[in-house]
Amino acid sequence: MTSHTSETTFSAALTSGSPLVLDGGMSNQLGSAGHDLSDELWSARLLVEQPEAIVDAHLAYFRAGADVAITSSYQATFEGFAKRGIGHERAAELLALSVELAREAARRAEAQRPLWVAASVGPYGAMLADGSEYRGRYGLSVDELERFHRPRVEVLAAAGPDVLALETVPDADEAEALLRAVRGLGVPVWLSYSVAGELTRAGQPLAEAFAPAAEADEVVAVGVNCCVPEDVEGAVELAARVTGKPVVVYPNSGEVWDADARAWTGSSSFSAGQVTGWRDAGARLIGGCCRVGPGAITSIARTLNPA
Repeated sequence: MTSHTSETTFSAALTSGSPLVLDGGMSNQLGSAGHDLSDELWSARLLVEQPEAIVDAHLAYFRAGADVAITSSYQATFEGFAKRGIGHERAAELLALSVELAREAARRAEAQRPLWVAASVGPYGAMLADGSEYRGRYGLSVDELERFHRPRVEVLAAAGPDVLALETVPDADEAEALLRAVRGLGVPVWLSYSVAGELTRAGQPLAEAFAPAAEADEVVAVGVNCCVPEDVEGAVELAARVTGKPVVVYPNSGEVWDADARAWTGSSSFSAGQVTGWRDAGARLIGGCCRVGPGAITSIARTLNPA
């Protein structure tokens, strides 16, 4: 069953039954299948060269127990594709393709539960491919960031995902730009910050950063991703208290990204046992980000939905 045949909307699914299980890291799943992701387009390169590999990665997570697939469009931007000589029309086709590949994986999964597709909208810094999505403060105004994001979110929304994932946002100014960009598109969104403790990566207090989401009708969930697991529980409690909305969480494994070496360092601190605390604090969408694979997603699914 996919969301095309489900009578329940994504927004309704967030507020009934057990929490929904998100997938894990797209890049580590592609990497473990032998694909080289060292170039600036990262996993978006495979939209051009090997789209079937993306279907396989989504399918692995659906079969592991994920209810929601996050598309491979995180690093996919008109500007990034243009650097590779890909024109605007073809780039728009590739963005839409990212949604269709996730839908195809949902069809192949033949699950007896609704499966959902979240179209990934990564931050401006992801396009720069220099690690600045972990810092924010790009030197651009909110208006400039809105102009960057709007064409991409329009194309992704038109492709028919169940939700737009405004994810790994390092900066409250960029969140404001994104919330402006999605206004009126008719697609629900979740807003998810990358954080360090109780601050955005740009250093703003999370309570202040979450606040605009409370007033945005499009936002159906708010939370954090691409952070260390230890930072999650406090952020969940804060997001729930400030916004009154369902909370989304999908941290990294606990390893740290070295932008210069383009590699992960350190060791994992992620465990499925942590998710009960996140759920009890208000999380309704729970999964993993970088370096969290299908095995961990299976453990999360079993923890949240014990047989």
